[in-house]
Order: sequence, then structure tokens, then C-alpha cells
Amino acid sequence: MSESGSRTKVIVYTDGACLGNPGPGGWAAIVKSGQDCRELVGGYRRTTNNRMEISALIGALQYLQAPCSVEAYTDSRYLNDALNKGWLEGWVRNGWRTASKKPVKNRDLWEELRKLLQRHEVSLNWTRAHSGQKENERCDHLARQQARKKDLPGDPGMESS
Repeated sequence: MSESGSRTKVIVYTDGACLGNPGPGGWAAIVKSGQDCRELVGGYRRTTNNRMEISALIGALQYLQAPCSVEAYTDSRYLNDALNKGWLEGWVRNGWRTASKKPVKNRDLWEELRKLLQRHEVSLNWTRAHSGQKENERCDHLARQQARKKDLPGDPGMESS
């Protein structure tokens, strides 16, 4: 997906799944640009649902070769609120502490996502899970399929927990 003059417009759908929390998890993203449509997946043997939700958006944004204008959809309130309610930037201002002064969970992923958000123009939209939205249902299916795979790698962000 290349850039021509202005930023390429891309639509992204994401979802994460975890069989247990923590437990084996998977993420999926569908990336659409013009006639191109790509399905991306990943997973870990021990992770959390929130980590998989964030990982799905990271995976989609990492896939994009050039800076893009991205309209993204998630069914994760956690991810949506962190970006759209300013939680992420608040955590950064507070030295990666929450409003209650506790360390921010999933900091490794938030830091990675933050770098990608500086590269791409991202508009994140919340969509209700399991409401029949075709791409969200497909991502849910793919993420669950990933979570069930054998021989998943370890989640580096969970290794110390």
C-alpha cells in the first residue's frame, strides 16, 4: 500500500480474543485500501484480552508501508477510551501512572502504539461486538482461531508477570 501525493486512505478492523484472562490469546486485523484487502493475525500462549486488542491495532499499523490516513474500528472500550478520551496522553504526562497513581498496564504496547500514531493519522471508532458487522465478526473468528493454535510464542510483555 503506497502513498501517492496525499496519504493513502485505509480502513482497518481489529479484534482480540483470549481463552482465559490471562490465557492463550489471538489478535486479528483486516486492512482495506482500494481493492486491496489483507487479513493479519498473531497470538501468544499466555496473554490478556486487552493486550490482544492493542496488538491488533499495532499489527495493522505496522503493516502499512507509508504514512496513511487510517479509519480504524475496534470493539474494545479500553482501546477506544485510551485514545479517544485522552487516557494515553494523560498516562504519558503522569510518568506512565494512572489517575490513581498506579503503573499503567500494558505500557510496552502503549509505547509501541504511540510511535505508530505519530506516523499515521488514525481515527479510532468503537463498534459493538457481535452485532453482525461483517469485518468485526471476521476478526473475532480469526482472533479466536489464533488463540486456539498450538505452539504459540510467549508474550514478551507478560514474561515478567
